[in-house]
Amino acid sequence: MGKTVIGVIGGSGVYDIDGLENPEWVTVDTPWGTPSDQLLTGTLDGVTMVFLPRHGRGHVHSPSSVPYRANIDALKRLSVTDVISVSACGSFREEMAPGDFVIVDQFIDRTFAREKSFFGPGCVAHVSVAHPTCPRLSDACEVAAKASGIAVHRGGTYLAMEGPQFSTLAESKMYRESWGCDVIGMTNMPEAKLAREAELCYASVAMVTDYDSWHPDHGEVDVAQIIATLTGNADKARSMVSRLPGLLGSERAPCPHGCDRALEFAMLTAPDKRDPDVLAKLDAVAGRVL
Repeated sequence: MGKTVIGVIGGSGVYDIDGLENPEWVTVDTPWGTPSDQLLTGTLDGVTMVFLPRHGRGHVHSPSSVPYRANIDALKRLSVTDVISVSACGSFREEMAPGDFVIVDQFIDRTFAREKSFFGPGCVAHVSVAHPTCPRLSDACEVAAKASGIAVHRGGTYLAMEGPQFSTLAESKMYRESWGCDVIGMTNMPEAKLAREAELCYASVAMVTDYDSWHPDHGEVDVAQIIATLTGNADKARSMVSRLPGLLGSERAPCPHGCDRALEFAMLTAPDKRDPDVLAKLDAVAGRVL
């Protein structure tokens, strides 16, 4: 058994965690650059918590400029075992209304301007993201959301777009009708892929702010309305997060789904051919297998 360390990546409107004991903002240096912000550490119900505002306090990073690799590396350096991603999203489903939460279990990645892997020339590895989120961690998020009185939907496909613009009407209809997506956002990729490469359990909680542009009764996305909904969603998210330590506990067994062993057979570059400089950068995310 190991120790549970819960990492929360806060999306738009979520910039801290309520009720943390001994809170401290700490600076973490990574070989992948500077994370989005300092990381807030503390304990909640006896469980160590680490919080990272994805866009930085004051929302200084666009979805494309978020330093995803540095963020995941920083969480790993602080011994995080379980990552809860909280993010704003648009909905393609009438029943997934603004203010509802969706526990995402699949992604379609349409981003193109981001570094998507810790691995490459000098140390090649391929991990499976067939099931990119952790069912055990998603279960805990669902229970915590319901206990907080949040309307929550279990399961959904998240379309990750580059942004920063919202969808055209034609795109919105295609994602909804032809591709079968449920929600759309700009930040869960490559975050989920990198979490898997770092052998972190990852759960995605998408907070619906709007109906994207497909809905005939809602017209195009209204940023003012999104911000109003964001405020309410942020309060709900903090309530949900506050219940997670009690559900996950302070002691942690190996993940039954193998998230924490994702690199077991992923490394392809022969040991004698691996670039020492690349390996040095991988000390946190892949140290267990290297």
